[in-house]
Amino acid sequence: MTIDWFSPAQCAGYVAFVLGVSSFLQRDDRRFKQFMAAECFAYIVHFALLGNPTAVASSTMSLLRSVLALRTRSPWVALVIVAANIALGLHLATSPSAWLPLAASCIGTLALFLLHGVAMRLVMLCGTFLWVANNLVSGSIGGSALEIVIACVNMRTIWLMMREQKAKAAAQAVPLNPAA
Repeated sequence: MTIDWFSPAQCAGYVAFVLGVSSFLQRDDRRFKQFMAAECFAYIVHFALLGNPTAVASSTMSLLRSVLALRTRSPWVALVIVAANIALGLHLATSPSAWLPLAASCIGTLALFLLHGVAMRLVMLCGTFLWVANNLVSGSIGGSALEIVIACVNMRTIWLMMREQKAKAAAQAVPLNPAA
């Protein structure tokens, strides 16, 4: 099987890659979720064009999760999405390793709905490592590379956010009138 590197399916995949990396560059939680939703939509197109309905279903759940997380932080909505992911797993998983992406999706759902800032990104990083493991077990070189890039970008963003928080805390700790 030869790969057409510039087919519509691959081009949609490239767009998803750029949007995925861009999402983890965001320090603003809302923009992070917006970029993530756009990435999921691009993956829906990518996997549909590749003829992979399971990946389309998973990406659709992730799109729904990202859009809902923009609208609400309800733990009940998060619970419904986690339950839907578990139901998909019970229906589709055929091996223990098949649960890796589902676990990643559940972790990501909880992070997007219940956390914010650095904490959200740290939990998303755990989900990214599960995706790396899934892709390595699956033999997906491109998927592994993508998730490793996302992990590196996310770690850099976390570091920048922590540095920014430290600077703000230090600025607030300094008295305005030291002579007093």
